[in-house]
Amino acid sequence: MKQPRVELIGTGRHVPEHILTNADLETMVDTSDKWILERTGIRERRIATADETLAFMGKLACEQVLESAGVDVMDVDTIIVGTASPDRLLPSQACDLQATLGAENAAAFDVGAACSGFLYALAVAEGLVVSGQARHVLVVGAERLSKITDYQDRSTCILFGDGVGATLVRARQERDRGILSSYLKTDGTLAELLYRPGGGAVHPPSLEMLNDRSYYLRMAGPETFKHAVVKMADACHEVLARAGMSPDDVDVLIPHQANLRIIEATAKRIGIPVEKAFVNIDRYGNTSAASIPMALDECVREGRITEGSTVLMVAFGGGLTWGATLVRW
Repeated sequence: MKQPRVELIGTGRHVPEHILTNADLETMVDTSDKWILERTGIRERRIATADETLAFMGKLACEQVLESAGVDVMDVDTIIVGTASPDRLLPSQACDLQATLGAENAAAFDVGAACSGFLYALAVAEGLVVSGQARHVLVVGAERLSKITDYQDRSTCILFGDGVGATLVRARQERDRGILSSYLKTDGTLAELLYRPGGGAVHPPSLEMLNDRSYYLRMAGPETFKHAVVKMADACHEVLARAGMSPDDVDVLIPHQANLRIIEATAKRIGIPVEKAFVNIDRYGNTSAASIPMALDECVREGRITEGSTVLMVAFGGGLTWGATLVRW
């Protein structure tokens, strides 16, 4: 008997109400709306208030997922959260979300793969379902990057925003729909292209760390850009090859929303018309692990993804990590 496919049912997202525009950033650092827009494609991003925790936003996103999937919260047996900016370091973000959501029957844990976190979490969820260890898995990408962004660094503070996206996965005996193939990759030797120098056990929080700004995200922009385009395109070619498909078979490309130029260059390198690439970076900025599930939810609710659509999701992030997932909806 063939293993079941793993299908995605239900999507949801939540973003904070507060909007930080490029004009707002002009009053904070030496930048301009034109400069930001030309180099990133970002016009605005959402910023969480103190009360808008990831547990709070995650609960709202997951409730949308369960409602659209027609699944009761008590039937959720696993919650996996991809995040690089949890509300606290211990316990995991997933534990706090499990408690807030009231998913009493669910095991919960985090996956740390930066901007690739959602796809890594989705691959873990697929393994749990196929092995029979789980039936309904909530897969969540959640970020409050504003809390680890240095608003004195003009090169990075223009990029990041906050938000949560989620979906639910379960087994499907019919193999006409579901996850067709996945691919994950890492190169830890390039970690310092995108990382946080301090805040962990090696460099625990201190006054010095706050003064030298090492608590916050740092990124080598040009080098990261070059790696992102090549790695994301390679990941897409790999999942298509594994599924015996070509770029022409893709209906919707959902790339990690890091930079509009990266999205356009990646689509070109894959051989997929840029019109097939979904873009919302102009409204949300880079929301790391949350960007793909947020975009997925928008595509579904706008009718851009319908039953039978072939969806290619691809991400690249700190680690360096990258990966892709091919799904027939």
